[in-house]
Amino acid sequence: MSEPQSKNLSETLFVKHKQAKETSELTQYLPTSQEELEEKKKLEGYRWYRNLRRLQWVWQGVDPIEQEAVLASVASSPSSRTHDEWLDTVMGYRKGNWCYEWTRLGMEHQKRSNTLEGEQAADQLFNASLCYSIAGYPHLKSDNLAIQAQVLANSAYTEGAKKTGYVVKQIEFPYQNRKITGFLHLSNTDEPQPVVIVSAGLDSLQTDMWALFRDHFAKRNIAMLTIDMPSVGHSSHWTLSEDSSELHQAVLNQLDTVPWVDHNRVGLVGFRFGGNAMVRLSFFEQEKIKACVTLGAPIHDVLSSPAKLKKMPKMYLDVLASRLGKNAVDIHSLATQMRAWSLKSQGILSNRKTKVPILAMSLEGDPVSPHSDNQLVALFSTNGKAKKISAKTITQGYEQSLDLAINWLEDELIR
Repeated sequence: MSEPQSKNLSETLFVKHKQAKETSELTQYLPTSQEELEEKKKLEGYRWYRNLRRLQWVWQGVDPIEQEAVLASVASSPSSRTHDEWLDTVMGYRKGNWCYEWTRLGMEHQKRSNTLEGEQAADQLFNASLCYSIAGYPHLKSDNLAIQAQVLANSAYTEGAKKTGYVVKQIEFPYQNRKITGFLHLSNTDEPQPVVIVSAGLDSLQTDMWALFRDHFAKRNIAMLTIDMPSVGHSSHWTLSEDSSELHQAVLNQLDTVPWVDHNRVGLVGFRFGGNAMVRLSFFEQEKIKACVTLGAPIHDVLSSPAKLKKMPKMYLDVLASRLGKNAVDIHSLATQMRAWSLKSQGILSNRKTKVPILAMSLEGDPVSPHSDNQLVALFSTNGKAKKISAKTITQGYEQSLDLAINWLEDELIR
């Protein structure tokens, strides 16, 4: 997309949203729950509504200096905020607003792509797509600015796909009178390649995964197929249910119709809630999966403990409410309902093993994915393994764990 087109698209999309409702205000809570949230906010003293995933975004391709510049622009804005305590709650689509600042960075990358060619131009477009996606984070259903940002993210990704030397195909899988949309990434089409199905969490898009393919899978001639979780992005037609692996299972069972991949050599990677879905799938479809890796997946602990779930930051509670399609939220009943998502409560991690080797990883001290969750997964997986990523060397630990994950998959898929 040329720069004038891109500028016009953003102006057209956002022009009606100068006074758009600010993200942290979109989820309605019952009065008693609202009081609990206000009390929690005072006690915790967080400075941001959003959970800042600095490390993850840098790993996905955001320049760390540009990221800090965006966060500084948000933090230093003199404009009025919905919540004075939270820096990223500037109202309306204007300077200092989260969506505005990240979209502006996306535009800069899109502009740079016009002066470059080939892989460099493609990388700038994929980078733009990632910035637009972060602009919409955490992608709440009723967030108009986030919906517009997603349009830009998809548009930039499609443009990047045309410029890269790699092969990127948008594929649709029929399911329940609709279509599940995924992006298939290949280093070449000379022969069918082993394929890894990748899914992110409930607050990010499948188009965030370009760096994982370019830096890891492409070099090993392993294809990557991305699918959004139910209720997010291209899968927003489906509401999230405790059958978290429903869409991925439907895709897995149609892989034999995709000529560029070897459906007998399939791996899985799941980040956050995507990991819950991938572990679940590894039990229901053991004959079709060679290996699975999860990073920071909620498996049992936080889902089965209403007290722990209630302690989660408001952004996480908003995301869960949004994915479940709730309008007026009662935190207590939401926390109780989430028990059904625990894979132990579902009877999956309780009495039988899967033959799929699962590598379950999380950062040390992760409240969403404690080490006990990963040990539980490893226990019920043949040759399974749980790994804690040390918080002391977090950047290094993240890279090491990714290398471990890719090697784990490669060993199982290539042999």
